[in-house]
Amino acid sequence: MSDLPRKAVTRTAKLAALPLGFAGRATWGLGKRIVGESAEIVGQQLQQRTAEQLFKVLGELKGGAMKFGQALSVFESALPEEVAGPYRAALTKLQEAAPPMPTRTVHSVLAERLGEDWQELFLEFEDKPAAAASIGQVHRGVWQDGREVAVKVQYPGAGEALLSDLNQLSRFARLLGPLVPGMDIKPLITELKDRVSEELDYDLEAQAQRTHAEVFDDDPDIVVPDVVHQCEQVLITEWIDGIPMSEIISNGTQEQRDRAGQLLAHFLFSGPARTGLLHADPHPGNFRLLPGGPRGEDDWRLGVLDFGTVDRLPGGLPEPIGEALRMTLDGEAEAVYEMLCTEGFVKESIELAPDAVLEYLLPIIEPARVDAFTFTRGWMRSQAARIGDPRSPAYQLAKQLNLPPAYLLIHRVTLSTIGVLCQLGATVRLRDELEEWLVGFVAEGEAEVEEGEEADEDVYETEGTAAEA
Repeated sequence: MSDLPRKAVTRTAKLAALPLGFAGRATWGLGKRIVGESAEIVGQQLQQRTAEQLFKVLGELKGGAMKFGQALSVFESALPEEVAGPYRAALTKLQEAAPPMPTRTVHSVLAERLGEDWQELFLEFEDKPAAAASIGQVHRGVWQDGREVAVKVQYPGAGEALLSDLNQLSRFARLLGPLVPGMDIKPLITELKDRVSEELDYDLEAQAQRTHAEVFDDDPDIVVPDVVHQCEQVLITEWIDGIPMSEIISNGTQEQRDRAGQLLAHFLFSGPARTGLLHADPHPGNFRLLPGGPRGEDDWRLGVLDFGTVDRLPGGLPEPIGEALRMTLDGEAEAVYEMLCTEGFVKESIELAPDAVLEYLLPIIEPARVDAFTFTRGWMRSQAARIGDPRSPAYQLAKQLNLPPAYLLIHRVTLSTIGVLCQLGATVRLRDELEEWLVGFVAEGEAEVEEGEEADEDVYETEGTAAEA
């Protein structure tokens, strides 16, 4: 891979070849079965070849194609195991790497944006990229003040490529639909397109990252590298080492999986409450496990990267989410239905049975019903099958629900995070995070009682200390 293909005709041809490739492999598979090979073996070979071609093209094109692949990769937990096996390696590969752009191109961008003497700003700069993503790649270096830094350089022509790819992918979204049962691919692509300009704006990304770095500066659990320097097409931040989340998914210990899952849930729900921003790109490539958590060097912290896509939520996650979740857990069918109508999840022209809506929601929010929940691929698959089977009542009801624009990104981030938790197979105390950070999840009366109890405990501890003195 030499450079980011920018000509629309080149990229369109590569993407347009995907459906033809799918059809060609299906014909090949039929021929193999005619000559007597096992249907199961042929099916596995067919899936493997499909995965290899699909994600090879998405990875090579970078831009919107790779962005779509990364967004899709967190949902592989929903695939049936016989399909997920062949696809999993190809999917997760997109989370960490893509073919790099040439060194001469990197130097050209740095010279244009930082000045011809850009190398004098660094004590060291590694030409070989440490990571390559959908619209830019990262190089490791040492800034002039001695700090280790990550230098993100945007691919020339990334914006044009991003839109071109997503437009082309939307044209055959139906062919890609079977990759994730129960998921409508077209709205995902539409939402990615809506975020293009923000994704390309490194100034907005720098602002979001600085906000997170400042708020989480003294946090014992979360590490956000600060911004060192930013200009158009170049973003330089502090470097953090750690174990990529994708490695924890592939071969981490159960202790690491559980800790990573708990920290991810903590960041998802505490972030908006503390910063007014929601990190909206939760694929495993954007997270690291770092040693040195609250319980010492053997404990872990979560390193968070890439703030190119955020949802701005000045008051934190919307209160109706917490209230609807609490009322659903309490079995208040009428109240839940009324709130869904008020918030636009049920359009005025639609009439549904509140009990049916409650029955539809309860399995989805099962992780919030217990003190600790183990997220598994099996659980994710069961939910996907329940909602994705046209014969099921859940499928029929889901078709009549609406997703208001204000909740679109929150919905995708939550689903993506659950997908990662299922990939981890983590046991997570999700309810603790909801009670602490999700406004409306704890009823006002209960919250006041809890605050009163905490105050009583503080008084008791003070009195006890005074008595001992």
